[in-house]
Amino acid sequence: MRVHAGTMTRFVRPMELENVAQVSNIEREAFPPPWPATNFGHDLMHNKLITHIVACEGLLEDNGQDVESVNRECDIRLPESGFGRLRSGLKRLLKGETAILAPSYLVLGFASIWFVLDEAHISNIAVLELYRRQGIGEQLLISMIKLAIERNARYINLEVRVSNRIAQALYDKYGFEQVGMRYGYYSDNREDAILMTADEIHTSDFKESLNELMDAYTRRWGIRL
Repeated sequence: MRVHAGTMTRFVRPMELENVAQVSNIEREAFPPPWPATNFGHDLMHNKLITHIVACEGLLEDNGQDVESVNRECDIRLPESGFGRLRSGLKRLLKGETAILAPSYLVLGFASIWFVLDEAHISNIAVLELYRRQGIGEQLLISMIKLAIERNARYINLEVRVSNRIAQALYDKYGFEQVGMRYGYYSDNREDAILMTADEIHTSDFKESLNELMDAYTRRWGIRL
């Protein structure tokens, strides 16, 4: 399928410094004070243990690329250092290259995942309120699971509020099981958190199940993953 000028598409990509303002606004909306603000800029420049990704919506140029090739170019990769991003940007500028994305695009949501040895820990998933219940949180979750598999993690864990039944159902759908509780975990109202884990994510059974869920997601939302 050829992408023409003016075509809107939704995709997930690594967070960049230019996204920090939009992402910080989403974080404040989803996790108002006293939730501590994340220093995304510091993480992107200095913290090699955490990866932030963003779900975006933007216009594609009519440059002959199809959706699949754009998705490949937007695949989640190991974050570059600040110097590496600067060097890459200068190289593109000197070559006269133009970006695939339009000059501005909307960040719809973000997610954050930590990697320590064979463990991956999802610390945040947040979506703009106006864009919730449109499959964006699920798209971010799928991207983080795929990234954890690529990084050779053995399992993924996360915390979820006991009152957030919608999120719990989504995590259960993707193979997360309740393994414990963290009492008084959330600083804003001392709400308890359920600790959930998806184990042995490197196995063929888990990957087969993930592929089936991804196919179902594409059929429902029309977005190829």
